[in-house]
Amino acid sequence: MNEKKASRETDLDRLSRLKILSWLSPSELKLLGTALAFSNYKRHTLIMSDVAQAQGAHILLAGIARITCRTARNERVTVALLAPGPIPDFPALPLSQSGFQCEAYNDCRVGTVSWADFGGITPNAPQSAFRQFHSNDLKQWYRLLLRSSSFLNLGLHERIAIALVELCSDFGVEESRGTLLRVAFSQKDIANLVGASRPRVTEHLARLEREKFVIRQGRQMVVQVAKLLDSMNAAASAHVGRSAT
Repeated sequence: MNEKKASRETDLDRLSRLKILSWLSPSELKLLGTALAFSNYKRHTLIMSDVAQAQGAHILLAGIARITCRTARNERVTVALLAPGPIPDFPALPLSQSGFQCEAYNDCRVGTVSWADFGGITPNAPQSAFRQFHSNDLKQWYRLLLRSSSFLNLGLHERIAIALVELCSDFGVEESRGTLLRVAFSQKDIANLVGASRPRVTEHLARLEREKFVIRQGRQMVVQVAKLLDSMNAAASAHVGRSAT
């Protein structure tokens, strides 16, 4: 039944489900669906070779994409996992060989439209349209800052917790035990997101299980998001209190 339902689903149906495009009127949404050029990408294939040089708006309609960058050892690591919605721009950094690019984590469908056509879809409020669309870029950069920046003085345990909350926000579904991560992301995926080794991440995930913040369900995880956030806030408040004395 689910396969039949998915086969009947149109690109307009997929666009209509994206919360970040909810500000578009039904007629504008139809115009966007008509203006988009659609492409399918198999797992692990390249969607954009350089997200800093993207010409136009790219919208992920189905599947999971990931942003990767090149490390100092010339290895590619995942810095963001993307649910359906706008694919963010990652601007080119001076004196950097990072080479941010977008790849298909699994089978993906992407729609592309030029910025000129995108602006023409909302002629009465073009500035608002661009601001709404690019708010997703800021969210991704903010998340990357929280997960990887050393000057925020966050330990690995906190960064892994932040990554789990982030994944639950994009890929989770609420149930009686907490938030079920519908996608079985690997420990290597999480390690890449927080800039740590897989064995270290394994240790901290086991600790989160002992602390009852994470429940294993085969390869999937159920996360007690509210309790985990409360614990992180309490730890942050305690740290501030110690620093003030």
